[in-house]
Amino acid sequence: MLNELDKQAAGLAYDFFDSQLVKTKERALKLCQEFNQIDPTDLTSQNIKIQEIFGSTKGPVYMQPNFFCDNGLNIHVGKDFLTNYNVTILDCGPVKIGDFCMIGPNTLITTVGHPLNPQARRKKLAQAQPVIIGNDVWIGGNCTILPGVKIGDGAVVAAGAVVTQDVPSNTVVAGVPARPIKKRIDEI
Repeated sequence: MLNELDKQAAGLAYDFFDSQLVKTKERALKLCQEFNQIDPTDLTSQNIKIQEIFGSTKGPVYMQPNFFCDNGLNIHVGKDFLTNYNVTILDCGPVKIGDFCMIGPNTLITTVGHPLNPQARRKKLAQAQPVIIGNDVWIGGNCTILPGVKIGDGAVVAAGAVVTQDVPSNTVVAGVPARPIKKRIDEI
């Protein structure tokens, strides 16, 4: 029989109040609080703390406070990863972010959803789906990336977009819900 952590990892409905999952979240909350209290000009200390929070990185990470996550160990980022202020990654499932990605302020990336049925929500159930973000992706400010989304290499998510479905490579998406508005043009 699967425990709640196994169910979460398998993408099945799980009890998010399970004691093992609560301990995982408490660890992430503590580490994020420690990260957010580091002098923002002390990049060395920030990177040491991010290495402790994240599952993996391919080099230095540039993150502005405040940062929050649910687990941390489910976050895997590539080279030259950069976030602006107030980014939240709800990583109940895997979040894989490629090389040379930038994320604007007040952005939410979430892998977790809850049942539409109110009786199931009363049981404190959740379900996680991975979010995969390719290389050279720019996510503007105030964006939301929902569970199960894949964003292709070179894509741009315009400020304020809510991404509910996959984004093809080299495409600019905008709106609520986000829709393709053009193929990316290399202006610079």
